[in-house]
Amino acid sequence: GGPRRLLLVSNSTLHGGGYLGHCQQHIKSFLGEKVKRVLFVPYALHDRDAYARTAREKFESLGYELDSIHESCDPVEAVRKSEAIFIGGGNTFRLLKALYDNSLIQEIRKRVLEDGIPYMGSSAGTNVATVSISTTNDMPIVYPPSLQALGLVPFNINPHYLDPDVKSTHMGETREERIRQYHEEPNTPPVLGLREGAMLLVEGDKATLQGATGARLFLRGKKPTEHEPGTDFSFLLIDSNLQNL
Repeated sequence: GGPRRLLLVSNSTLHGGGYLGHCQQHIKSFLGEKVKRVLFVPYALHDRDAYARTAREKFESLGYELDSIHESCDPVEAVRKSEAIFIGGGNTFRLLKALYDNSLIQEIRKRVLEDGIPYMGSSAGTNVATVSISTTNDMPIVYPPSLQALGLVPFNINPHYLDPDVKSTHMGETREERIRQYHEEPNTPPVLGLREGAMLLVEGDKATLQGATGARLFLRGKKPTEHEPGTDFSFLLIDSNLQNL
């Protein structure tokens, strides 16, 4: 096995573009030429057939065959044989419940962390790559057995991170306030707020912010910090209580 390789994308579709259009060059350079087939996990959406068609069309246009795990009679075996895994967006609670229901948490962890196959997530698929789904934006429409996720990285991500609109009269909590509430709980890991158009590339012990937009980093008990594309986030991969730094 090789080192872990992750491409964690904030969103599948960027305004003005098609499905995965904004990150297709990143996908090609990430998967490279050794990967021929990608295993797609469409569990975050209700209509899995339609979702698989959309993903298959995109990946075939990039030169990769795509198998959807929901078409397999043995999802665990599909993960064990996979060359690369892509988990798409949708509802994070629905996705995580299906991963538990199909006994895939440990299997995916093993393939990615021990065998070194590439893992790509977008939106909910990025959420489940982290410590927990506690910082998702989604409604808990179903009840997974735990909020603990795949733990491919030792921190959390908030995809589709939104900055407060200074012109808005909306009095509800901002995304920043919600993340601060999360950090009021003890022993909560860092949260990386990935704006739409941003993604995190992890190769072994190196993590780099990519894409067109920046990210906002939240450490427990610290003021949030702003980061531009190209930022080295490797320090987030050190599995310790970073909030004590």
